[in-house]
Amino acid sequence: MDFYLLAFLLIILSGSVLVYVYYLKEKKEDLASIERGFCPKCHHDSIELVDQRSGGCSGPKLLSYECPECGYYNSFAVDGNSGCGSGRCR
Repeated sequence: MDFYLLAFLLIILSGSVLVYVYYLKEKKEDLASIERGFCPKCHHDSIELVDQRSGGCSGPKLLSYECPECGYYNSFAVDGNSGCGSGRCR
């Protein structure tokens, strides 16, 4: 009986990891499309940066994009360490 429980948990865990990897791959493709200037959903060039937040000079930036054509909205955390040096912001 313990073998079946262990096998079940292993299947659930591996399935969860695969779903998360697929989610991250899709999110990466969406960001690449946005960086080229196109909406990932409707493929129009109407994607707009609607919000940009940062935790200072160290830490990720949170970028939110929206498409007024189809209503697509998504947020991305990107590396924001480009303006730091010797512990102070430039």
